[in-house]
Amino acid sequence: MSRQRTVALVAAAVAVLGAGGAALAARSGDDRSAAAPRATVSSGPPQRVVLPGRPGDPATVTDSDKVRAPDGSTYNAVDTAFVQMMIVHHGQAVEMAKLAPERAADTRLRALAQRIGAAQTPEITWMQGWLRDRRQPASDPAHDHRTMPGMQSDADLGALAGLRGADFDRRFVAMMADHHRGAIKMAGDVLAGGTDQQLYEFANEMAVEQGSEIRRMQQLGIG
Repeated sequence: MSRQRTVALVAAAVAVLGAGGAALAARSGDDRSAAAPRATVSSGPPQRVVLPGRPGDPATVTDSDKVRAPDGSTYNAVDTAFVQMMIVHHGQAVEMAKLAPERAADTRLRALAQRIGAAQTPEITWMQGWLRDRRQPASDPAHDHRTMPGMQSDADLGALAGLRGADFDRRFVAMMADHHRGAIKMAGDVLAGGTDQQLYEFANEMAVEQGSEIRRMQQLGIG
């Protein structure tokens, strides 16, 4: 499948899933229409990137669209920013999923939450390795993770942790669906602006899987 077609498919998924997610949010009383502006992975002009040297060697500076990994593959600042942000984004989904076993009333939802945690935990490990292999920092202080698409506030997470039974189920579905839609949006950004082929495949598969999980949550009929 061509890169252009994959980007188009992910964009279409964002639009379709957004409609379903809005209905879920409405049923749960979750109003995100006044949320803070969302952060996106920029696909603008190349930026200057500092590449740490080996011990004893000086660092070098190059354009972000000309950086090469040890295996010879090309990556850019869009790829790096996506990985740095997605590690945090996945971490929040795993944190939410861990709440379900002791709080969810619906056994199907508990199973889905377990699946989400089991899938995203090793993905975090893979992304951390991607950064290490390229000698890139694990995070960028310039990123405001609170404004990433789909990120839930500390207050929302605290409220979710205080719920039990059907109330937890409704709130979890609304929050996780919103979180997944945000991840799909971020995947679309890196598919459009990144250059790393391995990361391109990872982002595409992640978007497809999270879209499938949104549909599973919708099919539970919790609301």
